[in-house]
Amino acid sequence: MLNMTWEFKLDPTPEQVIEIEHTLTMCRKVWNFALCERKDWLNSRKCSVNACSLRHEYIMSGDEPFPSYHLQAKRLTLAKKEIAELKSVNAQMLQQVLRQLDASWERWLTKQSGLPRFKNQARLRSFVFPQMLKHPLSVRGIKLPQLGWVKVRWSRDIPQICEVKQARIVRKASGYFVMLSLQADVDIPEVPFHGHPVGVDVGLEYFLSTSDGLQIKHPRFFNELHRKLKLLQRRLKTKQKGSTNRSKLLRKIARVHQRIADTRKDWHFKTAHQLCDQGDSIFVEDLDFRIMAKGFLGKHTLDAGLGQFTNQILPWVCWKRNVHYGKVDPRGTSQECPDCGATVKKDLSVRISHCLECGSIKPRDIAAAQVICTRGQRGIENACGVEVTGDSVMNSSQLALKQEIFGAI
Repeated sequence: MLNMTWEFKLDPTPEQVIEIEHTLTMCRKVWNFALCERKDWLNSRKCSVNACSLRHEYIMSGDEPFPSYHLQAKRLTLAKKEIAELKSVNAQMLQQVLRQLDASWERWLTKQSGLPRFKNQARLRSFVFPQMLKHPLSVRGIKLPQLGWVKVRWSRDIPQICEVKQARIVRKASGYFVMLSLQADVDIPEVPFHGHPVGVDVGLEYFLSTSDGLQIKHPRFFNELHRKLKLLQRRLKTKQKGSTNRSKLLRKIARVHQRIADTRKDWHFKTAHQLCDQGDSIFVEDLDFRIMAKGFLGKHTLDAGLGQFTNQILPWVCWKRNVHYGKVDPRGTSQECPDCGATVKKDLSVRISHCLECGSIKPRDIAAAQVICTRGQRGIENACGVEVTGDSVMNSSQLALKQEIFGAI
């Protein structure tokens, strides 16, 4: 089963915009009320047995059950009979809000993320239609529950073998977008190792360096618009909270941030296609860039978007282009000679790898990329038990099916 998510720009009418904003408001109220119930239940169990807080303590019955998703969904059904506002919104949308809250709560319990926060008007920007109507797509737009036919800028054709399962409406600084969840009843296996291998080392001095000697500088997207963003944020200090001028200025700041993000994402896709043109198998380091983002170079790390490139965009482009993608152990890749395998100790300030054993002298990043490439091939050989370097391209039907879905590559 193949699942994809494609994004398109919407052109809603003023009446549809009002309906979208009303739905966002109701979803935000349901989220905040449900989160308040969970926090109140949690706070009522924090009091010590022999003492209470000097200020105040929330009192709740000891046999009160935890407000789980199923309990809150039942209470939502009962609340719709008493609150007229809740009847104006599709019940499935509000249930999806409770599901998202429950998933965020579980991630907090497993220490994968922080405690869910209350949402204001700017924080909750999307809602989902979990069930679509029959034949929802046409040339003029998409048919959504409650909204009816909404105009869409079809930037690409949806394959006929794909079925629209869900639709998410997202409000961004530049307008409203719809994210369609497409599902195709096909089974495409992972791309096997084949052809010319390429190792990729990412960093901050050079965005990436390959084992073939290619080095690409980091464009520094944030720095180009930092001055404009700084001036707008400086003007924000003089605006009164809740005023119309403050809202207009916040929208300008949001558009600048979105322009930075869109420019970065577009450049990432072009760079990923450039890598796929050079090799048939690509190997990268299995790094956790969240740790790098917490250091003194955190601003530049976040500006480069290394995690978005190596964990999201590059794997997708490799799969689409029928290029093998693999990750290797990142430990010691810059402290190892790519030619003889000897250990070459050096700190971060040393940008040249000079091996005293074999006399190899190479740029540090290129040497690390060659080590990554060697480790990737060695891992494939150990897993398969055979020599795989230089294997021919396999599964031609797999490539033909991808070309049928995405068009000519």
